[in-house]
Amino acid sequence: MGSPSGPPFDPDDPDRERRERDTEPIPRHRPDDGPGYGSGAGLSDGASFSDDVGYGPGPGYAGEGRTWARDPDEPPVISEEELAGLRVDASGMPLGPRRVLPLEDEPSSLVARYLFPTERYRGEWKRHWIHLTTPILIGIGATFVLGYLSGFLAGQDVGALTTVAVLLWFAVMGWVAWRVADWWYDRFILTNKRVMVVNGIVTRRVAMMPLVRVTDMKYEQTPTGRALNYGTFVLESAGQEQALREVKNLPNPNELYLRVVEEMYEPQAVEARLGKEADEAKADDGA
Repeated sequence: MGSPSGPPFDPDDPDRERRERDTEPIPRHRPDDGPGYGSGAGLSDGASFSDDVGYGPGPGYAGEGRTWARDPDEPPVISEEELAGLRVDASGMPLGPRRVLPLEDEPSSLVARYLFPTERYRGEWKRHWIHLTTPILIGIGATFVLGYLSGFLAGQDVGALTTVAVLLWFAVMGWVAWRVADWWYDRFILTNKRVMVVNGIVTRRVAMMPLVRVTDMKYEQTPTGRALNYGTFVLESAGQEQALREVKNLPNPNELYLRVVEEMYEPQAVEARLGKEADEAKADDGA
């Protein structure tokens, strides 16, 4: 037998304990010894260089993937908090912070006659009540002025002039009623193919613009419009003048703007929301 390697054993050697400590083998940790090179985190069966996350068969530098970057074909992971802002209830209103106008099921009889069968109805809106400010103020003013004038003329024993004042008041009130009726029949319409404006009582006017032709769209709000929640929409089409360019005094302009833009750029999202609502309605009817 050969002699062991290294210097001979000397009990009085001051460096003996240090050499023994440096050459002592590192023991393998047990699973209950905590993190290290055992079965816990590290080079073990757990996280890191293991069969799970890290260098294991899962995503990481081992297994079938063997790549550091995420697969571009893999769908992104969306948390529940992010999905909360995209969910809607049965009426079409989102459950998150974003507010979108609810989708109507059927057009009114006034609008249905202007839609062709393959067109999908998205909604119709009357103009904001601020549109009636001028005729209402004129009616109120005429009531006070002509009422005072009629009382004054009645005391002067001039019956003919009093009759003229009363007839004039009826004429002004008739004009106000006409303007209110015109406001009621004035509609802004959105479908999956175009935007339309229909107005007029005796003479009907129908203006429309295909969504594919809209090159730019914006809305403007004055300070009063921001306070009362109305605005003016401006539609551009390839830099050309068109019948439907400026639509004034539309209600909820921000929500309506989102509705039109979503229909222009994300029609699949609208269809998916409508399909989900129809399925939920059928489920409720079945229950």
